[in-house]
Amino acid sequence: MFGNLSDKFESALRRLSGQSKISDVNVRESMEEVREALLEADVHYEVAEAFCDRVLQQAVGTEVLEAVRPGEQMIKIVHDELVRLLGGDEVADDENAGLSDAPILFVSPGPTVVMMAGLQGSGKTTTCGKLAANLKKQGKSVMLCAADLQRPAAVTQLEVLSKQVEDTVEGPGTVSFHGEPEKCKEYGKAVGVAVDVCRNALKKARSENLDVLILDTAGRLHINDDLMGELKRVNNAVQPHQVLLVLDAMTGQDAVNSAKAFNDQLELDGVVLTKFDSDTRGGAALSVRQVTGKPIKFIGVGEQIDALEAFHPRRIAGRILGMGDVVSLVEKAQQEVSEEEAMRVQEKLAAGKLTMDDFLKQLRTLRRMGSMKSLLGMLPGVGGQLKDLDMDESQIDRTEAIINSMTVKERTDIELLDNSRRRRISKGSGTHQQDVSQLVKGFNMVSQLGQAMSGMGMVGKFKAMQQMNPAAMQAAMAGRGGGKGFGGGKGSTKAQKNKTNYKKRRRK
Repeated sequence: MFGNLSDKFESALRRLSGQSKISDVNVRESMEEVREALLEADVHYEVAEAFCDRVLQQAVGTEVLEAVRPGEQMIKIVHDELVRLLGGDEVADDENAGLSDAPILFVSPGPTVVMMAGLQGSGKTTTCGKLAANLKKQGKSVMLCAADLQRPAAVTQLEVLSKQVEDTVEGPGTVSFHGEPEKCKEYGKAVGVAVDVCRNALKKARSENLDVLILDTAGRLHINDDLMGELKRVNNAVQPHQVLLVLDAMTGQDAVNSAKAFNDQLELDGVVLTKFDSDTRGGAALSVRQVTGKPIKFIGVGEQIDALEAFHPRRIAGRILGMGDVVSLVEKAQQEVSEEEAMRVQEKLAAGKLTMDDFLKQLRTLRRMGSMKSLLGMLPGVGGQLKDLDMDESQIDRTEAIINSMTVKERTDIELLDNSRRRRISKGSGTHQQDVSQLVKGFNMVSQLGQAMSGMGMVGKFKAMQQMNPAAMQAAMAGRGGGKGFGGGKGSTKAQKNKTNYKKRRRK
């Protein structure tokens, strides 16, 4: 997300590099580009104007500090204003905050009732499941209530999601389901059917001493009196502690307009933006807080059931300006890998004793954390290089199949993999022998990188990752050779050189 917007911001702020002072002329030229970039990203016109005016007021005439270049100082001003625009002035945004600080205020005694609202197709039911997964990781006991009786499949969908979260998402909490599918036949014929379902769910949640009750209410293609009337009746009947509106980030201004219409009739506590990881323009994220006055509380960052994150304005502002989001990257890693496991792998890397089993375990961990492109985009200075890079996520599937076709001894010692063994492994995994060779090369690449970085501090490790281009990073993470300047890429391997020499001899 924010790819085009980030490029435009970078271009605009580059104008100030080399200047001795931030002047009215050069700032206004840069802010014209920023204003155009915001409007192209489908940011609300008034929001874009107000943002640029605030930056101008702060920046014009600012003296450049001796140790800071004008461009860097301007980035600081823009960054702080972006944080404010995204809601950082009122939303808890501690740099060390994690999932345990998710923006839901829990009541005691429970249950804390969360009502989810939204238009049809916004991803509301799926978001209910993701929120349950998020809360389960925090140790909360959660009940999902299927109150969307207009769409019969919604009841079944939520029931399936609740079982999926309970069975597959690791965490000390629990997830249960309450649904009354037979009430779908009564829906539309009698007023208050969905209200009865929500009341019954609340009564059951209280009797079982659950921590959270999530109500999945019905959506419509358009906001209408029936939809708002039902939401108001549910709201009056169960008195939810949190009313969250689920919006599709890809709809841009339409999402913001929907949020304003909902908030005018039903008091919202916050917004959840789905499909935040897609290549959208970002207008909804930058506009909804200013237009509605309601904070963005969660963002959906993938299709996985646990791909829901608490929204941190400061971190998102860093992503927009190409500064990365190391804190979120570290948090993702901490959720998937224990400190003991991380130390064990680090010691094996430093000693050059990493095995294919270790390598496969790390790849599976990365997959659980998210897509390669999203993970690499969190590294400072790397996100902008990923715009035109095609990440082949299926490569991990092939890598796993190849490793599973190896014997225990071969996984421990890849030096055993001669041509005969590689042919056998390629047949067993349904791949080509070249794929096996590329995996070995990629494994060696990761091992060498790990040994080289073992003695570095945190800053040195980030610099090493930044110097390795994205194609090479993808190759290393997916277990294959590639990438100019890091033992792979066109013209860098022995085979490529031999092929070039052969062509020269043929021409002679």
